[in-house]
Amino acid sequence: MNVLTQVGLCLLAFGALSGWVVVLRTEYPELLRRVGVKSPRRLLQAHIDYIIMGVILIAVGTALPDLATWNRIALIVGTFVNPTLFLPLAFREDWSKAILYRVVTVASFATMSVGAVGAAIAGLSA
Repeated sequence: MNVLTQVGLCLLAFGALSGWVVVLRTEYPELLRRVGVKSPRRLLQAHIDYIIMGVILIAVGTALPDLATWNRIALIVGTFVNPTLFLPLAFREDWSKAILYRVVTVASFATMSVGAVGAAIAGLSA
């Protein structure tokens, strides 16, 4: 099986499992507060984004099994880092203003953009 599809299945599974945290958000919010969560909606955002990113990788891996290595790496990095960026914000929203957070965010979005455009070009050229 293609590595993109494999990683996509893992992201999809992680997203599905993170649904349990979303249940805590609505049913037991005090439990999340006790572990330091100040913005539970960020957990919901991460949950949805992990699922979406997993589906993207499964689709690209299935449609383009011979995608160039650089392109696969860009997509894997982007689809993992983008949803993960929501997690620190669940604990401290103001981390979004930190220069390191911003640099990682821009780099991740750029990596995902390059990977997606590269995959589109590869697909249109096939």
